Amino acid sequence: MATSHFTAILGIDHALVQAPMAGGATTPELVAAVSNAGALGSLGAALLSPSAIIESVQRIRSLTIHPFNVNLFVMDPPRPNDSAIARAQALLAPIRASLGLGPATTPSKFCEDSREQIAALLELAPPVVSFTFGLLDGGTVSRFKRAGCVVIGTATTVAEAQAWESIGADFICAQGAEAGAHRGTFLGDFEQSCIGLMALIPQVTAAVKRPIIAAGGIMNGRGIAAVLILGAQAAQLGTAFLCCPESGIHPGWKQRLQAARDDDTRLTRAFSGRYARGIVNEFMERMRPFEKELPPYPMQNALMGEIRQAAAKADRLEFIPLWAGQGAAMSRPLPAGELVRTLIEELHAVLPSSL
Repeated sequence: MATSHFTAILGIDHALVQAPMAGGATTPELVAAVSNAGALGSLGAALLSPSAIIESVQRIRSLTIHPFNVNLFVMDPPRPNDSAIARAQALLAPIRASLGLGPATTPSKFCEDSREQIAALLELAPPVVSFTFGLLDGGTVSRFKRAGCVVIGTATTVAEAQAWESIGADFICAQGAEAGAHRGTFLGDFEQSCIGLMALIPQVTAAVKRPIIAAGGIMNGRGIAAVLILGAQAAQLGTAFLCCPESGIHPGWKQRLQAARDDDTRLTRAFSGRYARGIVNEFMERMRPFEKELPPYPMQNALMGEIRQAAAKADRLEFIPLWAGQGAAMSRPLPAGELVRTLIEELHAVLPSSL
């Protein structure tokens, strides 16, 4: 692929990013395999403790000498609402019972302390850091830059892209509504912020001077070519890498991805309290009438912890989130390095000028 500002700054071969999917999908082995193939591997570290982040980054560094990315959520400390939690626990009680779980107890903590995670990441100083769910303060962005990190901020609207530009982010990841898993929205209404990627890229590129990384529904070389033509400097793919053998997701989840149709996904708050796109399953349908009653992220996500673990252990995929973008039907079970090479070959076949 021809050298772009993105590849030149990062020192990589391809303007291709493997998305940082939290929850165990982006294993150190997946991250390293992508980076070793000349693209940018990414660790979704938002659910990890600071010590686990350190361990994972050390493992990645033992597997690759190439640049990689570590992603965190930007969130204020949670403010639990006792009545909302009680209501959610009542709604979840029948599902807990069907999995052989006893009565729910309130979690001792709802999420990791993002300040402690950020402090650990500053000490580790990986080549690239990226953030979603919120906006860092300018001082923290400057500290990462002084540590030698390239900073990427996630935006789902023009206003969010401008906010990241104003505090000095090096790149902005424009996330379209097609993207799998959680929306990165942090300004305004979630539903109003669900802008399709093909409409979002040209508007963001016209509004900010920072280079854009495009994310959402991209699964093959044609998709990469499309976003580059529209003005993005790189493409970020998440769902495309979930079926790789290096991915850490449940085997049944991989099977569902490969059997998916074009209309099998939708957005839901049921699993985590924050809008996220996944393959429709029984839990999503059962909770659909009550979604607006559920507590926001991270409270609902924490209340679902035992259910996710028990369901995964029992191969009850109807009760775990099967995160996937709208391009899930194009999933391919290729090793990560081979998938990177295939994507670049496909890109060159439709956009020879990228050579």
